Amino acid sequence: MKKLFRTLLSVYLIGTCVFHSNAQAIRNEASAPAIEKSQQFINELQLKLDIPGISVAVGNSKELIWAEGFGLADLENQVPVSIHSRFRIGSVSKCLTSLAIGKLFQENKMHLDTPIQVYVPYFPEKQYPITVRQLASHTSGVRHYRFGEHNHPTRYNSIKEGLNIFKNDSLLFEPGTASSYTSYGYNLISAAIEGASGEDFLSYMKDMFKSLEMYQTVADHNDSIIPQRVRFYDDNGKGNANAFLVDNSYKWAGGGYLSTPSDLVRMGQELISPKVLTNETVAMMLTPQQLKDGKTIECGITWRIGKDSKDRKIVHHGGTIQGGRTMLVVYPEQDLVIAICTNKNVRNQIDLKEMEIIASFFLE
Repeated sequence: MKKLFRTLLSVYLIGTCVFHSNAQAIRNEASAPAIEKSQQFINELQLKLDIPGISVAVGNSKELIWAEGFGLADLENQVPVSIHSRFRIGSVSKCLTSLAIGKLFQENKMHLDTPIQVYVPYFPEKQYPITVRQLASHTSGVRHYRFGEHNHPTRYNSIKEGLNIFKNDSLLFEPGTASSYTSYGYNLISAAIEGASGEDFLSYMKDMFKSLEMYQTVADHNDSIIPQRVRFYDDNGKGNANAFLVDNSYKWAGGGYLSTPSDLVRMGQELISPKVLTNETVAMMLTPQQLKDGKTIECGITWRIGKDSKDRKIVHHGGTIQGGRTMLVVYPEQDLVIAICTNKNVRNQIDLKEMEIIASFFLE
């Protein structure tokens, strides 16, 4: 049976032009055994889930250990994935936003427990005050998407305009008393970043990416020519099909960015050995938050904090979006960062379990 599987895998890889080794790959030969095991695992995962393209990167606090593309960035034109291919990263965009929160916090420009209207005076006051800390830890009571809202192609010309989607809605609960995931909360955070920094959100983020050497991370403007942007696919029940046309201008901060696994590893490195932030700021961001009843939740300022099956601390976030799935996991105590991007929505099929398998190859 294993021999038959290997034969079918080889035929598939040849027939679909999937390359598990290319001239653009980054490879630290000291980690060759772990890389080879990871390559095999990614190839098998790609076959199992029928994913057109996958890109992966692994690093520590000092360097990229491995970065490589697998499969196709564009099925119709048979364009291979490279380490420079830009993928939709969905909610991992929130992690980018968290770094901006941290930077403004340490510059004393943003106070996490101040009512949001201090930074966004045009946002309507609710029954209870809302703070940046509550928004960033999903304890604000601001709602998430309603059915179909995340699929619309509407263009929003400003952060302020995007708030119109939900600004007049009631809170789901008193802030700080419960936890409920919300992307719209990050729309409001992006408005607060504009208010605290005095800059346009996208401009502020672009400058921060430069300071982190994240040169491949950009907003997913669907009317622009963006070099190396992959094509986006979903499963229509019969196989891979082009994903719905969407405009992510309403949610840059919560799910609107393109990036590469190599750039995401650089972001993860900032949590282990910070260069833009301070150690104290990172520690604050990675402290699990508490509800008003004293219950601790597994969320800091954006980042999920937990442990893997071997009781090793992990800091992580995932992203699912039309035509994309991204996972980013940091092992701070083992000095390891892993990022995976795909150009197909495979929610819950590439998750912490798969990331731990790759981590195990490098931590053996």
